[in-house]
Amino acid sequence: MTAFNIYLYVMIFIAVCVYIALHFVNAGYGFATSPKWGKSINNKLAWFLMEFPIFVSMIIIWLVSDRTYDIVRVIFLIIFEIHYFQRVFIFPFLIKGNGKMPLAIMFMGMSFNVLNSAMQGYWIFFESPAEMYNLAWLTTPQFIIGTVIFFTGMYINIHSDYIIRHLRKSADDTKHYLPQGGMFHYVTSANYFGELMEWLGFAILTWSLAGFVFFIWTFANLVPRANALYKKYRNEFGAEMQDQHIKRVIPFIY
Repeated sequence: MTAFNIYLYVMIFIAVCVYIALHFVNAGYGFATSPKWGKSINNKLAWFLMEFPIFVSMIIIWLVSDRTYDIVRVIFLIIFEIHYFQRVFIFPFLIKGNGKMPLAIMFMGMSFNVLNSAMQGYWIFFESPAEMYNLAWLTTPQFIIGTVIFFTGMYINIHSDYIIRHLRKSADDTKHYLPQGGMFHYVTSANYFGELMEWLGFAILTWSLAGFVFFIWTFANLVPRANALYKKYRNEFGAEMQDQHIKRVIPFIY
């Protein structure tokens, strides 16, 4: 077993621990923001700083590799970076209001992003067999299906974020609303469902353990959070949710 594989298995073990822990402790951002997490900064700035390192580090890993001009691997990079370009340069500046994010949460996010860039970038540009991702890979079921899942998930994620941003009628509106439209017909955390689809798609299109570990981490982080949000909505909109048979994050299942 290589050192890289040991690293991946350690990351899986930590993800399982995070998944269990987040059923007992809410990550202190968004709806679960709490002073107990310590000093906070502007939400827009925090999201930018948290996501920027992975966007840059993936490019650096690509540039220092000897596979800079490998077409299939560059396509992987472009697909990966499309998500993070949106997360770094678009999403933070669309956030409404003056919400805050604890520095502790921001730094934890930054740390994972750096570790994740090491997982994805090292596999794609260093560890994967040279002959694995030849041009024929672009016609494989894995690449085609995974790419469709990825971009479908990205659309769902962005559209769901749009719905959430427009729930309140004005800046003075402090009322809580149950999100409606799109995948919110089926789950209370449609944006998380979209992101889960993205990284499942990426794991499939790269057909890699590294990609699957990222999906596991996404699942471990977002599913407990979706459960907490579901409980919060159920307290406020229980009858409405029961009538619509809305699930937490996976339509018709959970």
